[in-house]
Amino acid sequence: MTGRPLLLETLPRVQRDRLFTLADERDFRPGSTLFDEGGVADRFWLIRSGEVALDVYVPGRRPQVVETLGPRQQLGWSWIFPPYRWHLGARALGPVRTWEFPAAEVRELCTADTELGYELMLRCAALIADRLQATRLRLLDLYTPHGNVPS
Repeated sequence: MTGRPLLLETLPRVQRDRLFTLADERDFRPGSTLFDEGGVADRFWLIRSGEVALDVYVPGRRPQVVETLGPRQQLGWSWIFPPYRWHLGARALGPVRTWEFPAAEVRELCTADTELGYELMLRCAALIADRLQATRLRLLDLYTPHGNVPS
């Protein structure tokens, strides 16, 4: 899990309440695929309980887990930028309960309420930075010969 503040705790209450008018509860069974790398990114989730593994496709190998997310963390940021395609894959490691948000409606809400849009995008930018760093470190771990990690 990342050290960044979590969306639910940091988004101002008024904006959080507005955002949650769009949320639906969604549950996933163990082993369920939430999305595949390259698929259409038309939603995102806030994890209520359980864990989700983020993975990256590596030719000739099974997908490699780059990060594991848990309760109160946001899953998905690819819905923000065209062409709205997932950059990683996601699998439920056990039973997972979420709040699911429809991407197009959230983008419309952010356009209509620029204060909410700004606050949400700040938090998503921090999330993106964390995920890219986690992916980078995991790939270095996988492909750098032991003892040759750049500083």
